[in-house]
Amino acid sequence: MDYIRSAANITPSEAQYNWQKTEFYAFAHFGVNTYTNKEWGNGKENPAVFNPVNFDANQWVDAIKSAGMRGLILTAKHHDGFCLWQTKYTDFSMISSPYKNGSGDIVREVAEACRNGGIKFGVYLSPWDQHEKTYGQGEAYNKFYKNQLTELLSNYGEIFEIWFDGACGEGENGKKQEYDWKAYLEICRRLQPSAVTFNAGDIRWCGNEAGDCRKAEWSVLPKASSDMDFVFSQSQKAEDSDGSFRKSGVKITSQDIGSRDIISGETDFIWYPCETDTSIRPGWFYHSGEDVKVRSLDELMNIYYNSVGGNSNLLLNIPPNPDGLFHGNDVKRLKEIGEEIKKAFAYNLTGDIKNITVVNSNKSGEKADCDIQNAIKEDENIYYIPEIYNDGDIISVEIEFNGIHEFSKIVLAENIRVGQRVEKFEILAGDEKIYAGQTIGYKKICLFNAVKTDKVKINILESRTEPAISFIGVF
Repeated sequence: MDYIRSAANITPSEAQYNWQKTEFYAFAHFGVNTYTNKEWGNGKENPAVFNPVNFDANQWVDAIKSAGMRGLILTAKHHDGFCLWQTKYTDFSMISSPYKNGSGDIVREVAEACRNGGIKFGVYLSPWDQHEKTYGQGEAYNKFYKNQLTELLSNYGEIFEIWFDGACGEGENGKKQEYDWKAYLEICRRLQPSAVTFNAGDIRWCGNEAGDCRKAEWSVLPKASSDMDFVFSQSQKAEDSDGSFRKSGVKITSQDIGSRDIISGETDFIWYPCETDTSIRPGWFYHSGEDVKVRSLDELMNIYYNSVGGNSNLLLNIPPNPDGLFHGNDVKRLKEIGEEIKKAFAYNLTGDIKNITVVNSNKSGEKADCDIQNAIKEDENIYYIPEIYNDGDIISVEIEFNGIHEFSKIVLAENIRVGQRVEKFEILAGDEKIYAGQTIGYKKICLFNAVKTDKVKINILESRTEPAISFIGVF
């Protein structure tokens, strides 16, 4: 089947690969909504309400790092249109805020704090602007938006992710704006070639804001799935009975978006990986009534395991309060997340392996990358791949420890630089099946009830072509 072979060999760009390695990072929704107790403003707010008297971006970065996060994306402008930087194109911005007497620049302070703290910085710039008079007027607004996008991507150092929201309401003329995505992306590629764009060509939405993840997450999709006009045109339409839009891409909210059945007959594929976005509280912006509604550690860890451990990156929102700080309850929870992650992966039992072998119907083990030892070394540049592989082969990795060990997690990873290929696998402790999975991708964290054994077997039951396994960890 040519379409399977084609899909199996689609690979990420360097920017996509580096983004995937970021794994877990923060969102910060901050703006006039922080002061009006709303989730969506209307662009008619008094900009003087924005006055974070104790703003401290370093406090944000310290809290984020304590959770093990590696980046931060700031809402430079939400749908209300208020700009957190010194833009030349509207006075509905920091210039009209009492913060630092109108000379403040939140974007700059956050970018510098991230850089000084050793984490990545990204920006969210809503295409929908309810304050701007030219919104809904076609090219006039597109010019305005491109000017603001250019400012953000030119003046604040390296950007790792540019977050485009899909919201598109009506302007004062009663018309929705036709966004010039081609021109927006050209600016991104030209000014920030190492950045990825969310919702516009490089990475895609998981399909919900609850932190729910698919059991099988594919990074290879039909090319049309990333076309913004297609995404918007299909957003309110019924799906086919199997949840797909055949010959034209797949609906990103469907549960199955990349299996053989879904991509059958497609001819043009892209690498289009998943980002899971959710908030540490019920809302995206700060509301004092939610100080006691911070999600539990167990719930957040479950989201982490299923997203970061399910071939998706996790973007967790922490909303700053009106003082310009993360609330103490959020800071406490972030620290607990970081401690729990460190504890969960503190000791990899593959350091105590007596023997590790590969069993399948074909010869294996002579070429350098056919050494299964490559998969238990924490080196992204080496991996295991069978020397000979025929469709339908079962690859069995058998691990024998030096004595009985107890564990409850196995981490698997494919070398996505050569593609995402595994379609079905299982894990056995002794003769007992303890886990059954479908996709692996960049990282799969397999959770199960703790077992005690001296032997583990990982069977790769189905693969689109020869599997390329870059990591096996037992914790």
